[in-house]
Amino acid sequence: MLANIDVAATVAVKDLEIARRFYGETLGLKSTEDSEAVLVFQSGGSSMVVYASEFAGTNRATSATWGAGEAFAGIVEALQTAGVRFEHYDMPGVKRDGDIHASGDFRMVWFKDPDGNILHINNG
Repeated sequence: MLANIDVAATVAVKDLEIARRFYGETLGLKSTEDSEAVLVFQSGGSSMVVYASEFAGTNRATSATWGAGEAFAGIVEALQTAGVRFEHYDMPGVKRDGDIHASGDFRMVWFKDPDGNILHINNG
């Protein structure tokens, strides 16, 4: 039914102007829609919808994931340079080297947007 239809990440934020700067400038996503109520950013072949909500930042689970492949290490370094602070989690079978979590050859980082939404990048 939905297998051949693109899906978009949807993230609630408190302040669209702060979100516009974070997602557009810090993360480097291209804006494709910018209105008073919603922002849409292009990310690869998919999109991220960002909208204002009183419930922003209340989700304690991952809101969006990027599989960065071979670009993973360079992206992590660029985000560190931009001042992004990474989260650290204890998970069974996962070791941590600095900010990077590893399970075998699989590498992962998590960070939060200004509202506390958890975002994830891996080398998948």
